[in-house]
Amino acid sequence: MIERVVRADVPSAVRGFTTTRAGGCSVAPFDSLNLGGNCGDRAEAVAENRRRLAALLPMEPYWLSQIHGARVIHLDDWERGIEADAAWTDRPGQVAAVLTADCLPILLADRSGTCVAAVHAGWRGLAGEIIQATVDALPVRPDRLGAWIGPRIGAVHYPVGQEVRARFSGYEFAFQPHAQGAWLADLSAIAMAQLRQAGLGAIRDCGLCNHADPRFFSVRRGRRTGRMASVIWIPQLPAPVGC
Repeated sequence: MIERVVRADVPSAVRGFTTTRAGGCSVAPFDSLNLGGNCGDRAEAVAENRRRLAALLPMEPYWLSQIHGARVIHLDDWERGIEADAAWTDRPGQVAAVLTADCLPILLADRSGTCVAAVHAGWRGLAGEIIQATVDALPVRPDRLGAWIGPRIGAVHYPVGQEVRARFSGYEFAFQPHAQGAWLADLSAIAMAQLRQAGLGAIRDCGLCNHADPRFFSVRRGRRTGRMASVIWIPQLPAPVGC
């Protein structure tokens, strides 16, 4: 049984959370609730971990083949192995999901719970405007949307080179000088700015750094490691009495 999750701060009409490492069956260095299928863990362990997660949800999440791009899909267009880094739905019961281990998981929902989205945003995705692409795909005005940023790597643990900083003209505030010509990049600050630029007003950052917090996987901390899942869905309405 999955022991703990980080509940997303999303509108009460929807549900969402990010998993921790606890409650799975994978062994080190993927211990224990690794949900990523392409990081070197045993396929049987990943399948069991995903089964345990699905037991908490209306259905199995729609897993994406994430490529650090800016493609957004509606879950009605999903097929196994589809390459995308964001997914949205307006269908109750469908579970949008992204996998992370340093990148930002961003969950979006409109106030009334008619549509939700999950976004995988590393620096390449942010540079490629995955946030704006997702907001543009949703069938509601941006000012009706709220966003929640889940556990991700903090700036103090994320040195990058000049080639990364050069991709973010206008976001100099998110980079601090570091040793030997590197920069400490605050991906969350970039995401917050892009969400505001996209027209969102209700933005929440959980403030958790998965590098500093051993409850989470981190590629920068462990290199060979697992992945957490961030999921969001619209609850299914109960059937009318008498039907």
